[in-house]
Amino acid sequence: MSVKIQNLKKRYKDQWALEDINLDIKKGEIVGLLGPNGAGKTTMMRAITGSLSLDGGKIWIQGLDNQEEAFKIKSLIGYLPENNPLYTDMYVKEYLTFVANIHRIDIKEIEKVIEKVGLSPEKRKKISQLSKGYKQRVGLAQAIIFNPEILILDEPTNGLDPNQIIEIRQLIQELGKEKTVILSTHIMQEVEALCSRVILLNHGKIIQDKSIEEFQGKFTNLEEAFFEYTR
Repeated sequence: MSVKIQNLKKRYKDQWALEDINLDIKKGEIVGLLGPNGAGKTTMMRAITGSLSLDGGKIWIQGLDNQEEAFKIKSLIGYLPENNPLYTDMYVKEYLTFVANIHRIDIKEIEKVIEKVGLSPEKRKKISQLSKGYKQRVGLAQAIIFNPEILILDEPTNGLDPNQIIEIRQLIQELGKEKTVILSTHIMQEVEALCSRVILLNHGKIIQDKSIEEFQGKFTNLEEAFFEYTR
C-alpha cells in the first residue's frame, strides 16, 4: 500500500474533525476525496502529509510511520494546498529553483516541469503578476518537481479557465499512471473524469468508499450521489 490509515482521529477543541478513519490506497490509484465544507477533507490531507499531530491512530506512507518518520515522509509527498501559499515577490523560475534546491534536485528538472505544467510563457514573470490560474500552475509545479511517490492535490484546478482545466486534468491522469494521487475538489465532473475511486466524508467520518463505476451504476451522476449521501 502507498497509504494506509488505521483508526485515525483528530480533534479541534470539543469537535472531532476526523473520527475512526480506516483506509488503504494503492499505488496507481487516483482517489477523489469528497464531502461538504467542514467534512474533514483538508484535515485528512494535512494528516497524511505529517503536518498535523494526531489524536489517535496511525498513518503509514510506503510502510513508514508518518509521525515517527516525518522528515522522510515529506520527501515522498507532493502537496498542493487549497490556499496555494507562494512567495509572490519571487519570479516563477527563481521560486522553482528555490524549491528544487530544497529537495536537492538537478536544476535541469526545472525547465522540464515548467513545460509540463504549461508555465513557459510566464516563467520570467514575478508570481505576483500572474493570474490566479497561472499561480495554480506554479503550485502544481512545486508539488511535482521532485518526482514524489504520492501527490495530494486540494482543489488543483481552482481558478483555471476551461482549456487550462482540460490540460491540468490530462497531466493529473498521466501522473496517476505511476503515482498515487489523492484529489479533493467540489467539481463533480472532475472526479468523474479523473478518479477510479471516490471516498465520501461527512462530519469527519467516511460514509462511502466505492469505485466510480459503483456510484455511476446506482445514480444518474456523482452530484446526485453526493446530495443523497450528505443532505
